[in-house]
Amino acid sequence: MTWVLLLVAALIAMPFTIEWMRDGLSERYMKTAPGEFALLSQGQTHYEWLGPNRGPVALCIHGLTTPSFVWRGMAKGLALMGFRVLIYDHYGRGYSERIKGKQDAAFFLQQIDDLLLHEKVQEPLTVIGYSMGGAVATRFAAARPGLVKQLVLIAPAGMQHVMGKAATFARDTPILGDWLFLMTYPRLLRKGIAAEVGLPGSVEGITALQQTETDKRGYFPAVLSSLRGVLRDTTEEAHRAVAAAGIPVLAIWGAEDDVIPLAAREVLAEWNPSARHAVIADAGHGVTYTHTDQVLEALRTSRS
Repeated sequence: MTWVLLLVAALIAMPFTIEWMRDGLSERYMKTAPGEFALLSQGQTHYEWLGPNRGPVALCIHGLTTPSFVWRGMAKGLALMGFRVLIYDHYGRGYSERIKGKQDAAFFLQQIDDLLLHEKVQEPLTVIGYSMGGAVATRFAAARPGLVKQLVLIAPAGMQHVMGKAATFARDTPILGDWLFLMTYPRLLRKGIAAEVGLPGSVEGITALQQTETDKRGYFPAVLSSLRGVLRDTTEEAHRAVAAAGIPVLAIWGAEDDVIPLAAREVLAEWNPSARHAVIADAGHGVTYTHTDQVLEALRTSRS
């Protein structure tokens, strides 16, 4: 009986122990970061400016699991279009601090507000959001319409997000959901990353970078917190506010996306009939880095 209890205790403790044993953000690791750091009101944020020293600002907001390096290919094209590109890591990802707290819309918007204030950015922005970043970007545009001159959404969350029963249970159930998520999701995410090895893309070594990210302490709890926060509800109210404010919206979709299905386009079209859409053939959810040239061309076309 004692052995059974010990085995059960070990099983319960296993995912939390593995999480605790993951590497923290060591000083040595932080020295490898490109760009700069800013100590903001919630914690330390890693950010980087790319492109010319002058020109219109494009703020790029990354998604749930892949930090700001996802923009490295896109940023080159945006720079050639004349943009000053500002990228940054959400808390809990990349080189930004692993801080506690519910990662809801207010949480993400505070980081953006702090960063723009720190960098003295006051002019209207082109805001580009990818996946979860699309939901964050939409809520930012709705809350700060005077700061946004164009909203570009790439495979955006907020309309339809495919989640299995286990993921939904983990999202909706405290404690036991944390255990289930930490027990199962790391393996599933790494399997998905491995499936993209060898795919052509604009970010050199992106799968290795993604795998390294999964080895960092605080990463998976941050992902779960976002699922419970900013990704729990739809962005309908925010999209309707963006439409009412007259902010131009371009939504770019992957035709073969199995995370944000193409059917989400029709939902957005209902919420904001004036939004423009572009569909990238043969593209999955990684469209930002797998089909970068086509995404940039859609953006160029929207500006002409």
